[in-house]
Amino acid sequence: MKKQTYLGELLTAYQKRDPAARSKVEIFLLYSGVHAVLYHCFANWCFRHKLKFLARVISQWSRFFTGIEIHPGATIGRRLVIDHGAGIVIGETTEIGNDVLIYQGVTLGGTGKEQGKRHPTIGNNVLIGSGARVLGPFTVGDNARIAANAVVLKEIPDCATAVGVPARVVRVDGQVVSHNYADEIDQVNVIDPVRQALDELRAKVEDLEQQLQQEKQNNLTLNNSKERSA
Repeated sequence: MKKQTYLGELLTAYQKRDPAARSKVEIFLLYSGVHAVLYHCFANWCFRHKLKFLARVISQWSRFFTGIEIHPGATIGRRLVIDHGAGIVIGETTEIGNDVLIYQGVTLGGTGKEQGKRHPTIGNNVLIGSGARVLGPFTVGDNARIAANAVVLKEIPDCATAVGVPARVVRVDGQVVSHNYADEIDQVNVIDPVRQALDELRAKVEDLEQQLQQEKQNNLTLNNSKERSA
């Protein structure tokens, strides 16, 4: 079997992961995620060869045309698939492994203005759902799954699923960590721990209101009985 080039692997990965992709020609010409990764290859080469101004020019050009901002200093592995892509931001010291899938609106960023390593390291075969924020210089392990709109602020182990704000690990190697999050991540029906807590508080308030109403009714009945007795 003939070994594929970097571009060939990239286009094949899109075909496998995107059911709407009809041909490699279509992917190459029309997919903004492919364009952003290819632009980044040139920008990163310039960045590593001390042509940092030119590197930033290329990355800003890419951002203008694709809506995807990848700092030229970021390290990206093979077969990165960016689905839709609009609004994605990838910081300077981010490291992304092979076979990663990223949806729109994702930020791989830092939490402040500290120097050195300040962005996350993403392992191999990781899925990051739309709108997720992964912020800080920690590692997201191989085969991890980050739910849509999750805010990840600490390390995620291999083969784990994380949901919520801030994100919590709810599965590891397919085993449920918390019974409150037994449903598998599917990009849509993800339980938010904050919302769940609010729903529980709302239920308690409604229960107290019912008890109060019942107490008022009991007092009214008792007063009516006393009046009739008198």
